Amino acid sequence: MTAIPAPSERFQGRTMRAAVMRGINRGLEIEELEIAEPGPGEVLVRLGASGVCRSDLHVWNGDWPEVPVPIVLGHEGAGVVEEVGSRVDRVAPGETAILSWLPSCGACRSCLAGKPYLCLTAPDTVYRHVMPDGTTRLRSGDEAVHSFLTVGSFGEFAVVPESGVVPIEGTVGMDRAALVGCAVATGFGAVANTARVTVGASAAVIGCGGVGLSVIQACRAHVTAPLIAVDRDASKLAAARDFGATHVIDASRSDPISAIAEISGGVGVEFAFEAIGLKATIEQAISVLAPGGMAVLVGMPAEGVMVEFDPNLLAGFGRRVLGCNYGSCNPPIDFPRLIDLYRHGHLDLDAMVSSRLPLSGVDEALAALDRGDGIRNVIVYEKEQS
Repeated sequence: MTAIPAPSERFQGRTMRAAVMRGINRGLEIEELEIAEPGPGEVLVRLGASGVCRSDLHVWNGDWPEVPVPIVLGHEGAGVVEEVGSRVDRVAPGETAILSWLPSCGACRSCLAGKPYLCLTAPDTVYRHVMPDGTTRLRSGDEAVHSFLTVGSFGEFAVVPESGVVPIEGTVGMDRAALVGCAVATGFGAVANTARVTVGASAAVIGCGGVGLSVIQACRAHVTAPLIAVDRDASKLAAARDFGATHVIDASRSDPISAIAEISGGVGVEFAFEAIGLKATIEQAISVLAPGGMAVLVGMPAEGVMVEFDPNLLAGFGRRVLGCNYGSCNPPIDFPRLIDLYRHGHLDLDAMVSSRLPLSGVDEALAALDRGDGIRNVIVYEKEQS
């Protein structure tokens, strides 16, 4: 039997450019890194585009201080399979693919129960930003460099587990396909998979960034009414209307709880989706529920955020609060379905791309996200055709 080279032995001189984070609130440094050849069960992907997500911002600004450095951020990516390692049989070189930031083992209790988004190996791999063997596939000299959530899409290439690669058919711009890998799958899945919204139900969406607008599009597909969008930014509220919201509330001018009560005739909404991750907005989502309603926590908060609410709102009136990780999605099934919805005009990915920037513009993209500018800023590695 041929011995399998150790990860350190698979660095054979292939290099790539990547934006490397070496400290909190420091500009990302564009560096030339070495990347390992894919090993057994691994896939090398040439990135075409990467969305810039609030989770990346949480790391960059110190909201999640336990993330190791140096690290290549980015986890919302799409590209072309460049090379595969042994024991890979589901993807092949040349295929266009969307990356999943939560590659599942397929063998743990959660995976076998059809919940790969709760894979029990994730705390020791994905959330430590290492591969299943506990090591990384990037290095700078002799220094190991981590890949955020095992992806690291702020780089020209990524070596990822096979289960983190979802091939898609047909021609779709990389800048749009990348969004499916996080924002769209999370938002759409929150409605279709986590909450399982019923046709005709009332809903409120608090936070209208990339995830929140994906929630709105999914609610529109489920014909919810009223469909209320809440944000503090006029341009995001305008986008929410374009994506299907029947009512919008400017939280900088009106109290969302009172405004939703007025729109709903004092009853509240059957579903409230919180898509920011702030203490105040999580508490609002619980407060605006009708009896029997469900609050779905989609946004990722900073580490240590605690919320307060009256438990009688739940115990006395049958209200529920659900956590939502990755839209409760099964990437090999859900990603192609979302691309099909886009191709058939039922999901608008085009309008979600606010700007396209080269890798050198990644700091600008993070700063814009921190200011709340735009819906999704996308790093594009190669010129894409519309």
